[in-house]
Amino acid sequence: MKIYIVRHGQDDDSVRGGWSNTPLTEQGIEQAQCLAKEIHNNYHKYNIGIIYSSDLLRARQTAEIISSELENVDVVFKEELREVNNGILSGMKNEITESLYPNLYWRNLEWEESYPDGESPKEFYNRVSEYFDTFIKQIKSYDKNILIVTHGGVINIIKSIINNEEYSNKSKYQGVQSCKLDYVVEV
Repeated sequence: MKIYIVRHGQDDDSVRGGWSNTPLTEQGIEQAQCLAKEIHNNYHKYNIGIIYSSDLLRARQTAEIISSELENVDVVFKEELREVNNGILSGMKNEITESLYPNLYWRNLEWEESYPDGESPKEFYNRVSEYFDTFIKQIKSYDKNILIVTHGGVINIIKSIINNEEYSNKSKYQGVQSCKLDYVVEV
């Protein structure tokens, strides 16, 4: 069985993401539609039986667009697949964030330092890794492939787990493209 992991479509980059509920942009909708058609047109190659998705709006919209193109493929929304909880910065305009919280960026946080009213890198890593470990155990006997729609930060943690690499928010950000089926986990 394969788990295909994809980042949601493009969203508004003028605000801080994290737990924001910003919708997809027009381009993000088009990206999700293109991916949905790719999966639909190559159904036997992908053989997706179910979609798991973050419950944040941008991932939710992406998963729903894909699901609507596929027949009999349900979506299960999981808050454990959310991006890092960036607390009060969630959805805040970038220029406001920079004036109120200068230089408060993911890579500047210490391992156990939390965003105001949010998560630390350690808490984020633990949340995602614990969920992914449980998820893998639960789906071991599933007979079709699975699609996970989530966020770049979550994907970077999963990559570090699968590749048996140490995870750090200080390491160079591994940009994850929107709506690309470029990360596959063999189970």
